[in-house]
Order: sequence, then structure tokens, then C-alpha cells
Amino acid sequence: MRILFVGDVVGKTGRTAINDHLPGMIKDWSLDLVIVNGENSAGGFGITEAIYHELLDAGADAITLGNHAWNQKEALVFIERAPRLIRPLNFPRHSPGRGSALVDTKNGKRALVINAIGRVFMEPSSNDPFAAIERELEACPLREGADAVVLDFHAEATSEKQGIGYFCDGRVSLVVGTHTHVPTADHQVLTAGTAYMSDAGMTGDYDSVIGMQKEEPLQRFLTGIPSSRFEPAAGVATLSGVAVETDDATGLAVKIAPVRAGGRLSPAVPEFWIS
Repeated sequence: MRILFVGDVVGKTGRTAINDHLPGMIKDWSLDLVIVNGENSAGGFGITEAIYHELLDAGADAITLGNHAWNQKEALVFIERAPRLIRPLNFPRHSPGRGSALVDTKNGKRALVINAIGRVFMEPSSNDPFAAIERELEACPLREGADAVVLDFHAEATSEKQGIGYFCDGRVSLVVGTHTHVPTADHQVLTAGTAYMSDAGMTGDYDSVIGMQKEEPLQRFLTGIPSSRFEPAAGVATLSGVAVETDDATGLAVKIAPVRAGGRLSPAVPEFWIS
């Protein structure tokens, strides 16, 4: 199975990058499964129902969220009628929506997509991600319940992300980190066959402070005093993510590579899909 995971889409310029690049990638690379983190897609904070459908129309098969899941209050309602919108699994018990979804892939298989959120340097209200993920994997094991399993772990600390990666090794096709908005260079296939990357980066304008216009973050760093709200940077965005190919017999990864297209960052393509 050919899987593309796209990192946090930030604002309108990030959505433009999705619309400009994703349909071509799906066609040129014969992608089977596309997952997009959309938690910053509405003005940098949360997601709306219209944007949810916009990302699906561009080719996403599932959309994951994170700590900004409820910043757009309509998400608390429309997530119940959005079966491919996935909020963190380990949110408090009575949170609306779902923390995982079985998704039909473009090649007629089933993929389990899980979203979980970290607790190190994050808001403390979430439950134990390790226990929540364990329950999910027991309920829908790789190969028995799904042809592929992808986990978006939305977290601040690289150490916590790595711990989740090793915890899932051999049981998940891909563990990919989101939230920090900076792509890491540690993409690898772990010992037991799980593809791993600490952070997929953001799909946004990299002439920014993690996707936001530079002036207000600098003001706060220099003075400690907020003067206005954060606004997404509006320059040309880079689509940033990770490509994974799995073995159909095992559901585990055999290849992984970073993906970057457009904007300021150097381009990166999965050479194993380029004929």
C-alpha cells in the first residue's frame, strides 16, 4: 500500500498548497491512502465543516486533528456527521467524535487511522496515550482488522513521540508525529517494521514562526506582552509530509521518505515511486 501523510495544514495558504499539489501526487504516485492533519486549517486554529469537505475533495481519505480540535466551535457538532474526521483518541471520555476510523482506501482495502495526543509539555487534561492506543490496537489488530494502521501522534516532546514509536513497532504501519510544525530528518523503518518520523512538519508558509506571521510572536518573545492575536502567514506554502510503502502481506513498512513541495523549503520526493 502506498501511503501519504500530510503535516498540519495552516490556514488558507496551506489549503492552497493542498489543492495545488495533492491531486497530482495522488495521480503520479498511484497513492492508496492519504491522511491530512487539518487541525490548523481554519485561520490557524481548528477546522470548519466547509474546510473538512474541501480537504476531502482534494483527495484526503481521512483528516486528523490535535489540541486545536475545538477552536472552531462548530466542530463540536459537525464532527458527529463527519466520519473521516478524527480527533485525539485520548481526549476526555465524553468528547464528541471519534479517535479512530476504519477507512476505505483507493485500492479497495481497509486502513485504521488513529489520532492520539501527547501529555508532555501539553495541556494536562488528556488521558494516557499509551493505554488508549493499546486498547485500539487490541480491538483492531494489523492484518486481522485492517490492512494498514496509521497513527498520528500529536505531541510536543520528541522523546514521547519516540516512545510511542517503539511501543507500536511491529503493530502499526506508520507512526508520525505532528504539532511542532517543523519537519524532522529521522524518518526510518524501525526494527520490527513500523515506519516512523518524529514530525511531518506543517503544510504552510515557512517564512513565519511555525506558520504564523512573525511580528506578534517576536513581540511576545521580546516583551512578554501580547499585542494582537496570532495570524497565519500568507506567503506560498510548502506541502510537507511523509511517504510510506507497506508490504501487503504484513501491513508493515518497507520504505519511507519525506515529501516537500512548493514554498521555501527544498523539495523532496519519494524516489522509490519515481519511475
